[in-house]
Amino acid sequence: MKKCLLTLFLILLALSLTACQPAAPAAPATPTTPATPAAPAAPANPVIRLSTTTSVNDSGLLPYLQPAFEADTGYTLEITSAGSGAAIEKGRTGDADALLVHSKAAEETFVAEGFAPERIPFMYNYFVIVGPAEDPAGVGSAATATEAFRQIAAGGFDFISRGDDSGTHNAEKKIWDAAGGTPDPAADSWYVSAGAGMGACLNLAAEKQAYLLTDKATYLAHEARGQLTLLLERSDEMKNTYSVLLISPDKWPDTNIDGATAFAEWITSEKALGLIAQYGIAEYGEALFFTDMTNPQ
Repeated sequence: MKKCLLTLFLILLALSLTACQPAAPAAPATPTTPATPAAPAAPANPVIRLSTTTSVNDSGLLPYLQPAFEADTGYTLEITSAGSGAAIEKGRTGDADALLVHSKAAEETFVAEGFAPERIPFMYNYFVIVGPAEDPAGVGSAATATEAFRQIAAGGFDFISRGDDSGTHNAEKKIWDAAGGTPDPAADSWYVSAGAGMGACLNLAAEKQAYLLTDKATYLAHEARGQLTLLLERSDEMKNTYSVLLISPDKWPDTNIDGATAFAEWITSEKALGLIAQYGIAEYGEALFFTDMTNPQ
C-alpha cells in the first residue's frame, strides 16, 4: 500500500513540475520579401523617335530623365539633338514621333501647318549673357538684354551668334531687333555667326573672350564656364520655355503616336516635374530648369 502511495506521489510531483515550466517561445515568423513592382507591359512599338534641342542634352537633363522614363513605361527613346529649327524639321519630314524644343513662334507655325495638334509647354529656364570677366561693354550693369546688346554693338566687342535657326538663335535675333537690328556678319567683323550648337559656341566664346547668349543650364554644365563670366540673367526678355509636340499621324501615318503620347504624359507627370525641379541642385546649388504647368508661354 505504501509503495502504491509513493508511486502516486511521484507521478503527481512530476506533473506539477511540468506544469510550472515556461512555455516554449513561438517560432519567429518568416519575413516576407516585398513584392517587386511588375515591369510595364512591353509596348507593341517600343521605340520613340525623339527630336530635341541641344540644350536639354548638353545640360545633361535628358540623359538624367531617360532611364526613369524607360523603366516606368517600357519604351525606349531614340534621341537626336540639334538646334530647334533642325529638330522641328525632323517632325515636318516624318523622321520623329515627338519633339522637345524651345522656339515658340516656330512651334506655333508647326501646329498651324497641321504637323502637331498642340504645343505642350512644361518647363522653362533663362537665357543669360556670358563674356569676358573684365566686361568691356559693361553688360553686367545693363538693365535689360536689349541695353546690353546695344552696348556690345556700340563698342564693336566680339559677339558669338549661334547662327543656326535654333531657339537660342531666334531669341537672340528678337533681342537684336529690339536693340536696333541684327548685325551683318559680312560687314560687322565683331559679330561671328558660328552656325553651330551651344557647346561649340561656348568653346568659341571662351577662345575669343567674346560675348554670347546661352541658356544657363548648358553654361553651368559646360567645361568652358570657368573661362566665361555670367554677366546678365533673368531679364524679362530671356525666359526660355520648352514644349513637347506630338507628330500628327494625319500627316505621317507611321508615327508612333502611342509612344509619343506616353512620353508627353510622363514628362508632364508629377514624378517627372519633381525630377526636373531637383536637377542641378546637388551639383550647382540651384535648379537648372523650372516647371510651371499653370502658366504656359
